[in-house]
Amino acid sequence: MNLTDFNGREIRLSDERWGHINKRHPETAGQEGLVELTISAPDYVQEGAKGERLAIKKFAKTPVSVNKYCIVVYNETKGFVITAYFTRRPSFRRKLLWKK
Repeated sequence: MNLTDFNGREIRLSDERWGHINKRHPETAGQEGLVELTISAPDYVQEGAKGERLAIKKFAKTPVSVNKYCIVVYNETKGFVITAYFTRRPSFRRKLLWKK
């Protein structure tokens, strides 16, 4: 699956990677639409510890429960998704790169 990030860059999400994400984070299974929306229209983007990007978007309803954040971690330079997951609260200690 090819996604487009909020800056218009193409980001790959291979079937192999999606399978790995679903195995590690079963709540993401069937949530491709939320992952795509998070990377294309995030509420904000943070910098990861190794230069990766974290696209973050809050959703009122998710497969986990209400008011959760979807986080999509991706390599902007090489153009691929590393992982995706839902959380109740993202870290606010990371460097903020962009905010809606």
